[in-house]
Amino acid sequence: MAHHAPENDYNAEGHAVHGKPNVKPILRALAWIVGITAFEFLLAFVMDASTLRNSIFIILTIFKAFFIVAEFMHLRHETKGLIWSIMIPMALLIWLLVALVSEGSFVGEAIFSAYK
Repeated sequence: MAHHAPENDYNAEGHAVHGKPNVKPILRALAWIVGITAFEFLLAFVMDASTLRNSIFIILTIFKAFFIVAEFMHLRHETKGLIWSIMIPMALLIWLLVALVSEGSFVGEAIFSAYK
């Protein structure tokens, strides 16, 4: 026997009726992403190129990635174990990026000063 939806899920014409979509969290995440991007553009025009500016861009990009993954990929609604299995390697990756940026700028400055 086939499984049928309850009768109250259909309107008078017989078309399926779905609840109103909840777009408020999506718009909130979108607003955060737009705000962070606007702040990045402001920094790009105000600050000179430096390790600090690059580090700020990396951190802000990670915040934007958090909002995208949490809201649009629905990670916020998953179990804590799955969230931690994704967040711990990501934290280690962030540490690696910061270390590479700081070491790379040191090596770049050392090579630049050696050929000066």
